[in-house]
Amino acid sequence: MEKKTVKGSTRSPRRTDSLSREIIIRTAIEMLDGGGEKALTLRALTVRLSTGYGAIYHHVKDKEDLLATAADEVITSVMSGAGAAADPCAALRALALGLFDAIDAHPWVGAEFSRQPWRPALLDFYEGVGRLLDALDVPEEARFDAAGALVNYVLGVAAQNAANARLRMGSGADRETFLEDAATQWAQVDPGRYPFVHAAATRLGEHDDREQFLVGVDIFLAGFSTLR
Repeated sequence: MEKKTVKGSTRSPRRTDSLSREIIIRTAIEMLDGGGEKALTLRALTVRLSTGYGAIYHHVKDKEDLLATAADEVITSVMSGAGAAADPCAALRALALGLFDAIDAHPWVGAEFSRQPWRPALLDFYEGVGRLLDALDVPEEARFDAAGALVNYVLGVAAQNAANARLRMGSGADRETFLEDAATQWAQVDPGRYPFVHAAATRLGEHDDREQFLVGVDIFLAGFSTLR
């Protein structure tokens, strides 16, 4: 039954079960997935969980702490088991695809890791990449640059795809329509000045972002072999 406040407005009854950190993080992730960072406020969270600010602050310091912890949780859960393949190349491919898929499913995660590249989940990813490059016999002096290039590629492509998805959501256009419009524009450029772009127009509208991302990872893997 709803209770009346002193001003006569209504508020939801307080929850009767215990509120755990896991419930708070899971709910925050749901809110972020549904409306992005702007949807996650501590006020909205207290309403969603039928609790007070004190119960939230008992588990997280502030919104920034909550957002960072939620990002860690997404990557940790999705990356669990990735990179376990016996073949280092297959394991690297799985690690890269795991992070790409996680950011694709949770677009706000990429921005959070860009702000805080020292978060535990991202450090675990870096460590996994470095370990696998060692297994591929990439020399130690080249390992830092090789790992950085691959991680920046994964984060950059995933974040760009997420940004594009948000823009399309705001405009009301779906991916297929957007790519068809882009392909139409590419097809109209001067083939004498832009021969590659003009020819690529026929493939732009039908390409798969995930498959194209994996082609890029394979190019990295081929490049790593030259560093041995």
